[in-house]
Amino acid sequence: MSSAPEDRSYLPARMLNELVYCPRLYYLMHVLGQWGESGDTEEGRYVHRRADRPTRPLPDASEVGEHEGRRFRSVTASSDRLGLIAKMDVLDVEGGMVVPIEFKHGRPPEIPERAWPPERAQVCAQVLILRDNGFAVDHGAIYYPASNETVEVWPTDDLVKLVTDSAREARALESAPAPPPPLIGSRKCPRCSLVALCLPDETRLLAEGIPDPDETEPIVRPYSPPSDDALPLYVTTQGATVGVEAQRLVVRAPDEEPIQVRLKDISHVSVFGFVQLSTQALRALMGAGKPVGYFSTGGWFYGLAAPLGGTAAQLRRRQYARSLDERWSLDLARTLVAAKIRNSRTLLRRNAGGLDESTLEGLKAAADRALRAPSGDVLLGIEGAAARTYFASLALMLKWEPELPGFDFEKRNRRPPRDPVNAMLSLAYSILARTFTAGIALAGLDAALGYYHESRPGRPALALDLMEPFRPLLADSAVVTAVNTGVVTPEDFDIGGTGCALREAGRKRFIAAFERRLDQEVTHPVFGYRISYRRVIDVQCRLLARHLFDEIPAYPGFVTR
Repeated sequence: MSSAPEDRSYLPARMLNELVYCPRLYYLMHVLGQWGESGDTEEGRYVHRRADRPTRPLPDASEVGEHEGRRFRSVTASSDRLGLIAKMDVLDVEGGMVVPIEFKHGRPPEIPERAWPPERAQVCAQVLILRDNGFAVDHGAIYYPASNETVEVWPTDDLVKLVTDSAREARALESAPAPPPPLIGSRKCPRCSLVALCLPDETRLLAEGIPDPDETEPIVRPYSPPSDDALPLYVTTQGATVGVEAQRLVVRAPDEEPIQVRLKDISHVSVFGFVQLSTQALRALMGAGKPVGYFSTGGWFYGLAAPLGGTAAQLRRRQYARSLDERWSLDLARTLVAAKIRNSRTLLRRNAGGLDESTLEGLKAAADRALRAPSGDVLLGIEGAAARTYFASLALMLKWEPELPGFDFEKRNRRPPRDPVNAMLSLAYSILARTFTAGIALAGLDAALGYYHESRPGRPALALDLMEPFRPLLADSAVVTAVNTGVVTPEDFDIGGTGCALREAGRKRFIAAFERRLDQEVTHPVFGYRISYRRVIDVQCRLLARHLFDEIPAYPGFVTR
């Protein structure tokens, strides 16, 4: 096997598969380091479970004839000439030659070659790499366990040309400032594991301009989100410890039975206050791609531990450069603030009994002014005035008897909150900030650098930017629902001279109510499909990336109808 100098960058041969399938997919995966799970990727991992277990080392090319009939698994080889490296599932020694065999899920397609061009290109690359290492190889193969069929792949001149041309194209795309355009109406997209990250139909629709709904319906295929089976894990009991045993998190709390949760069933972990998370558990979570949010006992969001993902260097260069463009930043901020005010108005219109019509008119006018604000300072003033108008009427949405103490609300206060409603609002905003911080990180962006909120130490400014339209829709709505349905009662709060905080039992119930709100489905106002609010957040974070790459002319603020 040839070895590379430490500064030599080799392209994985499997990435040729992605590039031949779709250059945009290759860019997202290899250049930006993004990844998405699907049923196909889960099945592929299962198919590779044996092939990924290495066996004895492959002998030198001159000695391979002595190992006739043997099979070697998980063999890695590279080629300086091609600049490629491959981890081959299986190498069989037959007649003094080696045959690389790639395992694929599914069944052979009903086409003359019995294998798609991306898979054949990947296997051909393995053949060429082995030849460059001195091995006698005349063909490779693809094995389909589902049908127990093996399809031979012969390195024809056309296939070799496809490999070499694709390798050159891949190298050129590594330094490209933006991803290739999405495929248009392609049948490849629905089953692609990165369709929820790529957003091909959504990007095309926004790039071409949203049509008049009275004239035609936008053609956007339903969003294909990652599985919603995984759920968040919140650990709020003070003194609890979180460890890991055999791919399960084990939560131990004083005077309680241990709780075990499979890693695959967890979407993220949030720990509050004096909760200990072991190094082993943290490493297991990072390896499984699960972020960890850290909160104070009262719910202040301190930060996020997220897995080390791709470099996303090209995207972050765009993000940093845009932060120096005052006009671009102002346009984005206008959109976010106007959407927040409109959603605040909608929440009041739907839920506030006895609301003065002038309040709704005032908020509508404020949203219009926000879109025309000539500067960030003016926009900040418009937002502040609209917030005072909105919060002055928030109590009208609470179905709590005003003559009874507990949930009376006059105005927004914080640091620390001084009444139960404000305590719940602060906690909800902290959880929402953590949710957006995780979504931003997975999109390849830097949560610390915002365009409306000023960047300060320990502040996820971009998360605060993007969550503005969702404060009323998710946080405020969860508070109103928790009060009106009796999820929390005044007895769930500790009120002292320095502030107010939820007790542990009430905090658990409120967090569960907030998570239920995130799981509620909504019709996307632009794309028309129904998805959960949790997935709406993912979409909005990725649409900002599309805007930073100039793939869409403007960021679409989320405004519910």
